[in-house]
Amino acid sequence: MNSKFLLYVIKRFCMAVLTIFLVIAITFFVMHAIPASPFSSEKAKSDETIAALEAKYGFDKPVPVQFVNYLKNILRGDFGLSTKWIGSTVIELIMGGFGYSARLGLSAAAMAIVSGVILGALAGLKRGKWLDKVIQVVTTALVSMPSFVIATLLLIIFCLKLEWAPTMATQKGGMILPAVSLALYPMAYITRLERSAMLDVLGQDYIRTARAKGLRNNKVIFKHALKNSMGPVITYAGPMMAYILTGSMVVENIFSVPGLGRLFVNSMLRTDYMMIMGVTIFLALIMVLMNFIADVLYKVMDPRINLS
Repeated sequence: MNSKFLLYVIKRFCMAVLTIFLVIAITFFVMHAIPASPFSSEKAKSDETIAALEAKYGFDKPVPVQFVNYLKNILRGDFGLSTKWIGSTVIELIMGGFGYSARLGLSAAAMAIVSGVILGALAGLKRGKWLDKVIQVVTTALVSMPSFVIATLLLIIFCLKLEWAPTMATQKGGMILPAVSLALYPMAYITRLERSAMLDVLGQDYIRTARAKGLRNNKVIFKHALKNSMGPVITYAGPMMAYILTGSMVVENIFSVPGLGRLFVNSMLRTDYMMIMGVTIFLALIMVLMNFIADVLYKVMDPRINLS
């Protein structure tokens, strides 16, 4: 690892840490800007009880003191106690839903990347032919449709009309349709990226040189063209995970997936401030981490990139 690459990684890491700090700060102060107490909606509780609850959760302290304490707790992995799910910590509830969201997100990401790269490479290799035109029409249609529309259509067709799949994700085979719902948009976008990158790579001098040397077409495509066309796809991996995580909030509710998306929506409906902050920051941590990994892998995959 040369010094320039190490400096690049350190700079990216520092940017990631700063981004996470800003997300924590913005989330914290926005939630505390809400004038009402998280317990004020509970009419059955007296003012004395509400005051005792605010003292228990530390809401009675000045906001700057609360922020410093919250930062210290996060560094220890403590996101506090839920104000609505009594007796449960925020991190316990998050980790309980993260398993489902991780399975859903990784399945959708794998589908999107594998299918997108294959379709994009085929479209690039068959430029101007009927296969290329069909792929472009289908991907354009998918890019214009949000995940919740796709999820609703899949639910109606395959669950309610044809009855080929269960309506709840906790049933056997129930995670397939939610994963497909989340995968179709990024798959279409990756297809378009890969097609453009493949066309660019196929026109490079080293590809022409490799063919002039008599290398088999399959070897030229898989060893040289496909590898060097993956840069834009890797760069998109970070934003793709962001799309999948935010898109899952609606999709998880449509298919009753007990994941982070559904947990976040329920927290909003129940005005659980600690859960809202915890889930937001946890999702931000994952998205920033994915972007950091994508930035580093982009350079590893293509050493020609100027790090400056």
